[in-house]
Amino acid sequence: MKEVFGDLWEFDGIIAITTNGFVKRDRTCVMGRGCARQAAVRFPELPRKLASRISAEGNHAFYFPEYRLITFPVKHNWWEAADLGLIKRSARELLKIIEVKQIKEAIYLPRPGCGNGRLKWEDVKKFLSPILKSDQFHIVTYNRTDS
Repeated sequence: MKEVFGDLWEFDGIIAITTNGFVKRDRTCVMGRGCARQAAVRFPELPRKLASRISAEGNHAFYFPEYRLITFPVKHNWWEAADLGLIKRSARELLKIIEVKQIKEAIYLPRPGCGNGRLKWEDVKKFLSPILKSDQFHIVTYNRTDS
């Protein structure tokens, strides 16, 4: 696992976005903040497609090849703090997706649970490092360069 700085969307590879498992009455997912919101704006059908998968299979990591995107659940509900146990499970599911789909490209993931999820990167890193050992995984920290 490597740590890099930059804009998540400017890297060339597969983007993994942090998500939650809340499906609204209109059968779309809550994707209101951070990289989930950015993905929903870029891919307007994603909230409905993700909600369909969550409704059928539960709150898990999912691959959307048409968007070159993998979802990475960090919360069960949008209003909660991120859950370290769920982050650990999502990391294992990410590994499984990469193995099954034979993805060889770099995977770019923001620090899971560390924005709106209210966790500290030092704590999350301890959980992720033993799982996402390969240099295929890049943890992205947004580095604002505005003057």
